[in-house]
Order: sequence, then C-alpha cells, then structure tokens
Amino acid sequence: MAGKKGAGVLELAVLGLLHESPMHGYELRKRLNTLLGMFRAFSYGSLYPCLKQLLAKGLIVEDRPEEPTGANAPLALQSRRSKIVYKLTAEGKERLQQLLTEAGPAAWEDEGFGVHFAFFSHTRADVRLRILEGRRSRLEERLESVRAALARTRERVDSYTLELQNHGLESVEREVRWLNELIGRERAEQEQQAKSSNTTRSLPRETGR
Repeated sequence: MAGKKGAGVLELAVLGLLHESPMHGYELRKRLNTLLGMFRAFSYGSLYPCLKQLLAKGLIVEDRPEEPTGANAPLALQSRRSKIVYKLTAEGKERLQQLLTEAGPAAWEDEGFGVHFAFFSHTRADVRLRILEGRRSRLEERLESVRAALARTRERVDSYTLELQNHGLESVEREVRWLNELIGRERAEQEQQAKSSNTTRSLPRETGR
C-alpha cells in the first residue's frame, strides 16, 4: 500500500513539474529532490521507472536529439541519453487535473500533503480547503496520541528522550497553528469571492433609452 501511495505522489510531482515546463531527466531529478526532499526521502532509482510508466500510458513524450552517426557515435549516444527532454501530453494534462481534484486521506498524509500543497496554485479552492482541513484533522489526532503517550511515559524516560518527545509535540502544534491560519485565509477569500459574485449578479441592468 505504501508503495502505491509513493508512486502516486511521484506521478503527481512529475506531471506537475512538466506542466510548468518540459525538462530533461537530470533537471527533473534536481527539481524533484527540491520538491520531495523537503517532505520525505526521494529515491532517484524510482524516477526512471515512473517516467517509463508515464510514457507507456501516453501521459508524457520524449523529445530526443537526432541519432548520432560516424566515428563519434558511441560517445554521442551517451550524451544523447542525458539530453532527452520530457514533455506533457494532452492526456497528461487531463491526468494532472484529475490528480489535483483528489482531496481524500492520501492528500492529507505526510507522504502526499507536501506535494499537493506545492501545486495549490493549480488546485480548485474547494479542494484546497478540504485538503487543509483533512490535514489539520489528522494532525489533531496525532496530537492527542502524542500527549497521551507523554502523560504515560513522562516519569519513566530520561531527560533526553523527554526533550525529543516534547520537540515532536511542538512541531505538530506549530503545523496545526499554520494550518489554522491557512484555512482562515482560504475561507475569507472564498467568502469575499462569493460576495463579489452575488453583488455582480444583483446589479441592475442598464436599459436602452
């Protein structure tokens, strides 16, 4: 199950990055490391199998340089492989939009939340809000569990273990406060947009004289 979740996160990350611009494998690896490395360990070995699957599904295409000829062909072949550019297809764009509408538990968990959040600018407002609220709910459950564990073990652990547990608790509390701020802003923006829309619809139409 974890493998499927990881593959889904990587698929979203690759399609999302290629939607921004076509890029070759090395550049894609660097961008993925920046994007995914902040939230979880990223294995370079998982990238090329993912690209192969996306190619087979017609979600991306390869833009290859011309075939090398002559005596320098073997050396040129190795260089050519590193210069393959990956591009998103129309089907890939549709698949990306489908992934960006998913707001279930997979989008709230540690594995997927960061990547979904990275593409919030391409995500509908109602989906963004559901993901943020789901993430907050999941962290609040985690807070209750950590606090209960602290209460049970406080007297039985050494000071360093206690500091580590408190650090983990504070980290979750900070993220919950951050999520509360984001949710408040999202709701305020949606309410403002709804008011503006209602005002526009209620304006009297000008009639010809």
